[in-house]
Amino acid sequence: QVQLVESGGGLVQAGGSLRLSCAASIMRFIMGWYRQAPGKPRELVASITNGGATNYADSVKGRFTISRDNAKNAVDLQMSSLKPEDTGIYYCNARASLKSTGDWGQGTQVTVSS
Repeated sequence: QVQLVESGGGLVQAGGSLRLSCAASIMRFIMGWYRQAPGKPRELVASITNGGATNYADSVKGRFTISRDNAKNAVDLQMSSLKPEDTGIYYCNARASLKSTGDWGQGTQVTVSS
């Protein structure tokens, strides 16, 4: 099981920026960030493969950037031009393959005020 620890969440005004970091005990093939807003299901925000291929939710394209550093066992999410609808708990995820659900961190709260 992969241990994942997120950090970097907080309260920010709309239009602001935050950088989330995830420290992993092991880096998996696909590392990703998901978020869950109150009353809504958890959704993919962004993911990145070991080869650097990225995938973003349409709602964050052009505003968020995911990156990974395999040497440091870390995956970051740079969030810019934040909107109130970006509010939620952000979770780091590590998957060995497309078929696995992977392991989850405990989450970090992001709140964007209008």
